[in-house]
Amino acid sequence: MTNPYLTNLQCTVCQRTYSIDVVLYTCPVCGEVGTLDIHYDFDQLRSVLNPAQISASTDQTMWRYRALTPIAPDEPIPPLPVGGTPLVPAPRLAKAVGVRELWIKDDGRNPTGSLKDRASAMAVARAMAINASVVTTASTGNAAAALAGVAASVGMKAVIFVPASAPEAKIAQLLVYGATVFLVDGSYDDAFDLCMQTAQTYGWYNRSTGINPFTTEGKKTVSFEIAETLGWKAPDVVVVSVGDGSIIGGTYKGFADLYALGWIDRMPRLIGVQAAGSASLYNAWQRGSDGTDITPTSASTLADSISSDLPRDRVKALRAVRETGGAFVRVSDDQIIAAIPEMAWLTGVFAEPAAAASLAGLRQLLHEGVVDISERIVLLITGNGLKDIRGAMRSVGNGYKVHNNLADVRALTAELGIEPIAQNSQYNRT
Repeated sequence: MTNPYLTNLQCTVCQRTYSIDVVLYTCPVCGEVGTLDIHYDFDQLRSVLNPAQISASTDQTMWRYRALTPIAPDEPIPPLPVGGTPLVPAPRLAKAVGVRELWIKDDGRNPTGSLKDRASAMAVARAMAINASVVTTASTGNAAAALAGVAASVGMKAVIFVPASAPEAKIAQLLVYGATVFLVDGSYDDAFDLCMQTAQTYGWYNRSTGINPFTTEGKKTVSFEIAETLGWKAPDVVVVSVGDGSIIGGTYKGFADLYALGWIDRMPRLIGVQAAGSASLYNAWQRGSDGTDITPTSASTLADSISSDLPRDRVKALRAVRETGGAFVRVSDDQIIAAIPEMAWLTGVFAEPAAAASLAGLRQLLHEGVVDISERIVLLITGNGLKDIRGAMRSVGNGYKVHNNLADVRALTAELGIEPIAQNSQYNRT
């Protein structure tokens, strides 16, 4: 069973439609590039559902929007509380970068520390509905951790394919959750291809980004939350770091669904930020490509979560930017690293390198005149900084070593220009 208001699946390339019970993954005609949209009867939905009903819900997770997802009302869902992450006002960061209004959507607060929990919760719900006993994915780490955690919450077997070079913290999550982990001697794209071959051979349910349309339906709930928090209004601009293209594609789908329902009066401009060493979508956007002609490159960036030789959700990502009047921008690894402590110091939000790329991208966009300082801007933070401690340490260096005596502390504080509190201060009483 599925949502009774779900109508069909539609290929983003050839526009052919399919029944959700006939096609599991991508378009049979277009192949892997033909990623699918899940469509709904919005006229019918509009007649039975309104924003006030959603806002009255006591459910603080992504499932408060279940009526706008493929999952039927009576189908079981994973118990792990995913979604409901804060949209944080960031006035100090706004002042530092020179914009009027800036918000941080901190999806690093999800149970396994990334936005990918939304996609995995939706995919596992679907796996439960079709009685899949094993679910698998390829990932640079975050999607894998999300799947391992959500699958563990329902007792489902998870088999994960990740590059052996993935950050240790991400690999540790997979093992702790009890997943079977294959560390692939190669890139993320190598892991993706091997996962595809294995899933087809063994009949496992494949959650991998790009090929599974349910992942988009999970990721789109982040847009629902942004709009609801802003009083069912769309921001002017949403800045999203991009690797495979699935998150920006899901962000677009969420706002597009709300716009089709008439719950928001316009679409926000979506901006995709890519690392300079993994900029296939930026390059495709520059030359006017729709994504079908992108060929693999050799990606290289310290922001592992947005490193991709061949973006799997490339058509949806380019559509998201073009149809909203947005843009792609690329930033260097140095810009990304610099953004990690700046965001933390000025907002209290600790982002992994791929997530901090959104702030680096905003600075670049302002420099290029793509974003106006008067616009209401949301930065989508897709992963927690604890995901990649090595990357974080590169951004701030080490602390100060002192001997175990006050003289050393006094000498260092004087050198650093840290003034002592006045002797008559109430905080200095013994």
